This record gives sequence, C-alpha cells and structure tokens, in this order.
Amino acid sequence: MGLVIGLLGAVICAGGIWLLSLGGSGYYAVAGIGMVLSGMLLFCGNIGGFWLYLLVWIGTCIWAVWEVGVDLWPLVPRVVAPTVLLVLLALCLPYLRAVRMAERRGSAALAAAVIGLALAVPGAPSVAQESQATDAEAAQGADIPAEAAPEEAAPEGASPEADPSAEAAPDAETDQAGAPAERGPQAQLAVGTDWPAYGGTYRATRYSPLSQITKDNVAELEEAWSIRTGDMPNEDAPYSPENTPLKVGDSLYLCTAKNILLALDAKTGKEEWRYDPGVSDDAIPYGATCRSVVYYEAPEAAEDALCATRVIEATLDARMIAVDAETGQLCPEFGREGIVDLNQGIGDTVPGWYAVSSPPTVVQGVLVAGAQVKDGQAEDAPSGVIRGYDAVTGEFLWAWDVGRPGETGEPPEGEVYTRGTPNMWTIAAGDEDLGLVYLPMGNSSVDYYGGNRSEEENQYSTALVALDVTNGEVAWSFQTVHYDVWDYDLGSQPSLVEFPGEDGSTAAIILPSKQGQIYVLDRATGEPLHPVEEREVPIGGVEPENLSPTQPYSGYAALNQQPLTEKDMWGMSPLDQLWCRIQFRRANYRGEYEPPSADRPWIQYPGYNGGSDWGSIAVDTERGIIIANYNDMPNFNQLIPRERADELGLRPINEGGNPPAAEGAGDPQSGSPYAIDVNAGWRLPTGLLCKEPPYGGIRAIDLATGETLWDQPIGTARNNGPFGIPSMLPLRIGTPNNGGPLITAGGLVFIAATTDDLFRAIDIETGEVLWETTLPAGGQTTPMTYEVDGEQYVVIAPGGHHFMETKVGDHVIAYKLPGNGG
Repeated sequence: MGLVIGLLGAVICAGGIWLLSLGGSGYYAVAGIGMVLSGMLLFCGNIGGFWLYLLVWIGTCIWAVWEVGVDLWPLVPRVVAPTVLLVLLALCLPYLRAVRMAERRGSAALAAAVIGLALAVPGAPSVAQESQATDAEAAQGADIPAEAAPEEAAPEGASPEADPSAEAAPDAETDQAGAPAERGPQAQLAVGTDWPAYGGTYRATRYSPLSQITKDNVAELEEAWSIRTGDMPNEDAPYSPENTPLKVGDSLYLCTAKNILLALDAKTGKEEWRYDPGVSDDAIPYGATCRSVVYYEAPEAAEDALCATRVIEATLDARMIAVDAETGQLCPEFGREGIVDLNQGIGDTVPGWYAVSSPPTVVQGVLVAGAQVKDGQAEDAPSGVIRGYDAVTGEFLWAWDVGRPGETGEPPEGEVYTRGTPNMWTIAAGDEDLGLVYLPMGNSSVDYYGGNRSEEENQYSTALVALDVTNGEVAWSFQTVHYDVWDYDLGSQPSLVEFPGEDGSTAAIILPSKQGQIYVLDRATGEPLHPVEEREVPIGGVEPENLSPTQPYSGYAALNQQPLTEKDMWGMSPLDQLWCRIQFRRANYRGEYEPPSADRPWIQYPGYNGGSDWGSIAVDTERGIIIANYNDMPNFNQLIPRERADELGLRPINEGGNPPAAEGAGDPQSGSPYAIDVNAGWRLPTGLLCKEPPYGGIRAIDLATGETLWDQPIGTARNNGPFGIPSMLPLRIGTPNNGGPLITAGGLVFIAATTDDLFRAIDIETGEVLWETTLPAGGQTTPMTYEVDGEQYVVIAPGGHHFMETKVGDHVIAYKLPGNGG
C-alpha cells in the first residue's frame, strides 16, 4: 500500500506541478506531496503514514466540496478513488498497530506539519485561478461560450436493375399518373389519423392532435407489433438508420439504412411490399442513413392509375426513386423507368463522397433535393447544389448553385455545378401557400479553413435560405454563423408556426442551431421576430484577417451552457481529471467561437453535434410549448499543417484515403493549408469524457416568450462506463443524444435519442417521465404516431448508431394501449 500510494502521489505531484505552471489549481501538487510522504512512511511500517493519508483525504473532500459543491457527478472523480484507497489502507491498521509507539509518535508529528500545508493550500484559489474566474465572468458577460439479409424478389413489375445513370425524361405527360398540375398551392394531408411527412407535415412541428394516450393511461402502453426489416450491416459497415416511417391510409412507409423501401400494414405490421434498389456498401458515407421517404398524390391522376399515389426516396448512391404506393412497382414515367440520377452535373466523384441521406421536400408539386457531401475531404469536392424536380414526371426544373448566381438551369455542356460549395444534408421545410422551401445549409466542403472560399460561399454558408419553388431563386437568407470554420452547419429541420404577438400571430419559422441559439424569423421575409444581437467574439488562429469580429446571438432562447472552466473537467479518477485539467490549460479557449489553431489545440464548445442536430425540435401549437433536446459536449481540435498531414498519409476519399472513424478525426482537407484532427466529445483513452456530466438534456420553452419552463438531463448511465463497459447504473447522468421528440395532444412528449436504449414518455408540463421501455437497439431516431380503427399507435424504428456506439438493429416497433386488435 505504501508503494501504491507513493507512486500515485508522485504522478499526481508531477502533474500538479505541470498544471500549476500552466496557471491551474495548486491542489494536486500539494496532495501529491502528502501522498508521497504517506507512502514513504507506510513502506517503513509507520502508522503515521495512515494518519497523513487520512488528512490528505479530508483535505481532498474539503477542496472538492469547495470547488463543485455537493453535486454527485462532479464529486465522483475527486473523492471516489481516494476513498477506495482509504478503505484499503484501513485494512492495514492491525499491522501498523504492531509498530513501536515511538515510531508512531514521530510519524504523527511529521504528519501534522504536512497536513497544515495540505489544508491551507487547497481551499485557497491561486492568483491564476482568480484570473481565470475573472476571464470566465467577462466571457460570460459577453456571451462567448462551447450480416446483410438475403435478397428478396422485387415485386412484380419492379425494375431494380433499371439504368440509374439515365437522365430524367423531358416529356411531362403520362398515362399513369396524369400530367403535372400548374404550380400553386396543393392540398396537403393532415396529421392525426395519418403521419404523412417526416416532421408530421412539411411545417415540421412534430405535433399530433391525437389524445387517446394521455398522462393518466400512458403507463399501460404495451407493444402492439414489431417487425425486422432484414437490413443489417455486412461486417463493419457503419449503420445509422435514423428512420421515421410515414403513415397514410392503412399503410406505413419506410426506408432502411441502405434504402430498401417497405410498406407495412399499419395495424399489424405485416409486410405488404418491398423494393430493394441494391445500394452497395461502398456508397455509405459516414453511416448508412435514410431518415424518411416522401408520400405524394398526383393531383390530376385517375384514382386507380398506376402511381397516382407514390412513395419517393433519395438514396446513398444518389438516385431518386419513385414507386407506386399500393404495389411497390417503379413509376415508369418518373425520370427513366422510375429513377432520376442525381449525379448528373455533379462531375468527378467516388462512392461515398456524394450521397443523399434525407428525404426531399415537396412544395407545390416540386421535389426539392439536396445531398450530403462527405466533410473534410477536399476543397475540390462535389457541389452542394440544390435542385427542383417535378414530383410527377421527375423532370428537372431548376438548380440553385451558389457559384452561378442568377443561373438556374443545368450546367452548360462540358461543365459541372460549382464544386465544394455549401450543401444541405439535412431536411428542409416548406410553406405551400408562400411557395417557399426553407433550406438549412451546411458550410463548404472544408469545414475548418475558409481562406479559399468564394464570396457566395461565405454569404450562404450555415444559413437558412428560402427559395421560390417555382424558379429556384433566393427569396431571402439568414446566416446563423458568419465565416463558419467550426462545422456549425445547420442540422435541424426548421419548424413553421403561427407565432403569437401583441398584435396577433405572424407566420414564422423557428430555427434551432448547433451552437444552441434558437432564432424566430418571419417566414415571408426572414426578418427576426425577436432581436438578434451581433456580439463580439474572439479573433486569432490561423486566419485572423478573415474571421468575423461578431456573431449573431438570439434574444429569444438559447440551449448553450456557460463557458467551460478548469473545474468542469471530469474523468474516472483524480488522474484522468488531472490530465483533462492540464489539456484544458494547454488549449486555446475563450468561448464557443475560439478560432481554429495549429500551434496548440483549441476547445470547441458546444461541439459539432450541438446544441440541436438533425433530431430538431417539436412544437405543441395548442399549449404553446417548444420541446428541444440537446447535446452538451465539447470537441478538442487541432489543425495539422499540410506537410505534417502528408507525412501522416492523410488523403481524401477520391485519392484512396481511408475514411476516419468519426467525422473530423483525421480529415485531410485537401487543397487547404491544414488538415484537421477532431476529438469529438473530448474523450479520454478510457472512453469517458473530459467534461463533467450532463452530456445531454431536454428543455421545455414557452413559445410566446422563449422562457425556459423546465430543463433536465436526459439519459441514464446504464450503458455507459469506462472502456465501453456498461456501468448498469440507472442514475440519470444526461447522455449524448441524437433523434428528436414527438408531442401529442395527450400532453406527452415521446423521445428515445439517448445512449441508454430507453424510449420515454414525458409529461410536457412538468418534465416527469411517466413511462419508459427498453428498446432492442439504439433509439437514435424520431418516433411518430397515428390512428387505426380508433386506436392510437406510437411507432419507433430503433436502428442504433455507429457514432453513438449504440447497438445496431433493423426493428420497427408499434405501441398502443391494451384493447382490440394489435
């Protein structure tokens, strides 16, 4: 025990001196000295070593409570391991009592001297700590934060081997579904009995007026049916399905991770048809994802015509496919035999570089499609062009290419859409009456360096852009990050609401962001309905001359937390917490917009998973409540000079580079002076995070005022632990989460999203969890609800997520109250 305590003390002392030299806490140096002396005495059999360690332990407890109070999780790395050592040391007391009395008295005298020092120093903050606290307060005042299934026969009439490279048929006439209607508002299916679009409708509020399941009976909810799709990964293929099914009439429609289309009986889950487009593993970008599909009714089609109602999806290998909603048969008049090739005009690409993971959005009969361009590969990447297609014929209508302002046609022969421009990988919203589609844009293909971007790229990067669907022209745009070099691209689908005000309601759009700001804009003009303040942010890094001196902060609501300080560092024990403290002091950090740097690491907080990500928010339009789940984790980043990146063999995907385990973890950023290394979540070798919990939360916000109604961590530690070993602790820690909430008129919020594989129903007014069940795979998706034969069902497709390290699955599960059917 003497040897163990002495060696640990030596390490803590050495690290403590290093930390002290960086301006950090003096506790570790003093405690380390006490442990070294205690270990020496114990090694000699002197009971004074026990009393000295006891006093170090007492001093540690006093320091811990002084620094973080009595909160459980912050205390864990500070006192648990020292307490375990104290208990083990107490077991040595019978031996130590056999030592001569004189030796014990001598040891006690020495112990008293050292303890006085140990108790004096830890409780008093150093000058450097006081300086840091002053800096943190100043930053706060300025608001500167942080195996595959066997192939199944395609349905009769389907053509899975149709030529995917053919262009869309220019003739818009069809005998099956009728000619496309003239542009103008079209009748929209309503949420309630059905769930006709990813967000409920293209207004994307994720709210259902169904109220059979209530706060009083939700505890009785039980599984009605479940199915497995058969789409599971081959070997190590990364899967992250993220799928939300649609329901129209008596059928559910969904896509699997690799774009197999399925129709299920909404009451029983029985498969009605499937169509497999044959997407290969090499088309998978960061993960195999298909967030949802499109259901569309051709407005002038005969009721019994083929493809009068259709299901449309966009695939990882960049095809847009339309099938008959009743049979799963390809729609022959859509594009070329049911397929439109989205690679047309894109130019040089390779599988996995240009992919579509989100469904198109339909406004006034126009399918608006973006694409995911794999981040961090090269400046000369495929274009982020947004295109409009006729929803009946698949005919190309227009393109919005930021590098060709004023031109909305296809590129001239021999040319391609502007390469490397900002893309929209997530899901748009749409206003049928205004004829506008709202695009949450990402940033250019190189995320962490902007010196080679064009003026147009800088204008529309990380901005909400409203396009006129009749011609593809920009109606207005609102930028949420100026000159984004933090990968703060807009991941959330915005929500359209009637926003209450003193003079009545205004047609508005609510836009969450990764940095945590929530903006409310007039959806006709883009003007903020709550003040947006341009606040000064840090300047520096590798391109200080290009950075914006200010960034837009919302006066409505924000999910981001206070800036990090040294005492927010965490770990499993004092050793890894000490290491995190040292790294914190070594890094550049002055808040959420700390510029990227190459000379030393920099801390990005929140990280690129948000704040809000693709799960988006939900809005109870009757109660006037927004529900937003969010992440609360930093990234630990550093730019890598090009020469060093070449030595490390960092090459883009088109040059045979191996994709990194996580986005940004060794991205080459070819064409720029720097590659990038991102430690997403700022993880230790143990797998734990350097920041103390919580790592995710859920908040209720008053729609009218933006005020917080309640806010709490979401997710337990049952599946989390060091080295990937589940702790099985049911304690609410607040885990990372991906996936969004569903609100029903029964006053319930249904949400999975967390890494503990639990599906919850929460009281929207209090935040109390009223029901939960364990899912067979990770719940990184968004649920939906519908009604059949007078019974309300809640459905979720838990598919897991490779990046979130949850179990991958191919499940679709429906829940309902006990009763008839199911």
